[in-house]
Amino acid sequence: MKRLGILGATGSIGTQALDIIRQHPKDFDLILVSGHRNLKRLLQIDEAFRPQYIWITDPEAYAHGKTMNFSARLVQEGTDLLDAGELDLVLNAMVGSAGLHPTLKAIEGQVDVALANKESLVTGGAVIQKALEKSTARLIPVDSEHSAIFQCLQGLEEGRALTGVILTASGGPFRGMKSAEVRGKKAKEALKHPNWAMGRKISIDSATLVNKGLEVIEAKWLFDLSPEAIEVVVHPQSIIHSLVRLKDTAVLAQLGYPDMHLPLHYALHYPERRESRLESFSFDTIASLTFERVDDEVFPGLGLGYQAISAGGSMPVVYNMVNEIMVAKYLRDEISFYDITDTIAREMARHTPETPMDYFSIRELEARLKNRLE
Repeated sequence: MKRLGILGATGSIGTQALDIIRQHPKDFDLILVSGHRNLKRLLQIDEAFRPQYIWITDPEAYAHGKTMNFSARLVQEGTDLLDAGELDLVLNAMVGSAGLHPTLKAIEGQVDVALANKESLVTGGAVIQKALEKSTARLIPVDSEHSAIFQCLQGLEEGRALTGVILTASGGPFRGMKSAEVRGKKAKEALKHPNWAMGRKISIDSATLVNKGLEVIEAKWLFDLSPEAIEVVVHPQSIIHSLVRLKDTAVLAQLGYPDMHLPLHYALHYPERRESRLESFSFDTIASLTFERVDDEVFPGLGLGYQAISAGGSMPVVYNMVNEIMVAKYLRDEISFYDITDTIAREMARHTPETPMDYFSIRELEARLKNRLE
C-alpha cells in the first residue's frame, strides 16, 4: 500500500482524490490530510478514512478542532510529517502560494509529490528545481493540462523528442464576449464554468485566463521549455487536454472527458496505470472538437503570464500574488472584473525583477505586496 498524504483535502481536488481512495482501498494507506478551517468536512474525512494525522492550518480552527471528537491526531504544523519516514506520496492540493513550503519540505524529505498546487512552481520554480536535483523525489503533474503532457511523453526518450507543447483552454464562462460585456460581470457569474467543477479561486482564474498564464509558467519548469515553445489554444469542449510537439513534427494529444478524477487517478497510481471506474471515453458523445485563438484584448491575463515568465526572477511571484489578492477582493464583490488584471499589469510594471530568489525572499516579497494591496 502507498502511504499517502493529501494537503487541501477539503477542497475540490482533495475531495476527488478521496473518491479514488474510496474506490481503491487496498492501494492506499491515508496517513495525513490537511484542511484550513472546514472542520465539519475534516470530521467527515476522519470518520470515513481514519487518517493518522489531521493538519489544521488555521489557528482558530485548530483550537476549536481540539474540542471536537476527532480520532486522528490533530497537528497545527504538519510539514515535519512530509518525509519518507511517514509518507511515500503527498498530493499537494492546497490553494495559492501557501503550497510552496509543503512542496519543498516533501521534496527535501525524499517524498514524491503529486502537484495540483501550480503556484508552487509559479512562485518557486527555480527553488524547487534545485531541491529536486538533490532529492530522489519525483514531481508528478496533476493539472489536467500538464498531466496530459506528462502522459504523452511517457516512453519518448525521456522527453528528448519534445520541442514544444500546446495547452488547451476552455475559454471560461465569458468566451466570445466583448470587453464591454465582460467588464460588469460579477463573481457569481464568473464562477459558472461551462465544463469543469472547480474551486472558487481557480474558477475566477479560468474566467480571466490568468489560470492559463499560471499554467504556462508551470509548464516551463515541469518540461524545461522556453516561453516561446509553449502555445495556448482555446478548445471549448475541453476534451483534448494538451498536445505535445515532437522534433519530427508529430503532434500527440491526450483526450478525455473534463473530469479531474482521471489525472488524479494517474498521478496517485504512477508509475502504474491502473484500471479505474471512470466512464470510458466515446466519440459518440462528442459532436465536434473546435479550436480558437485566445482573445488577448478581452482576456489580458494570459499575456501578462507570458510577460512574467519572460522577465523571470521574482516577476512571476508578483503576477501570482497580486492575482491572489485581487481575486479574493473580486469574490467579495469589492472590485470589478478588470481590476484583477489591471492591478497585475500595474504592479508588474513598477517591479524590477529580483534574482536569484530563495524561499524566504519569495515570502518577503509576497508579504510586501499583501501589505500594500490588501
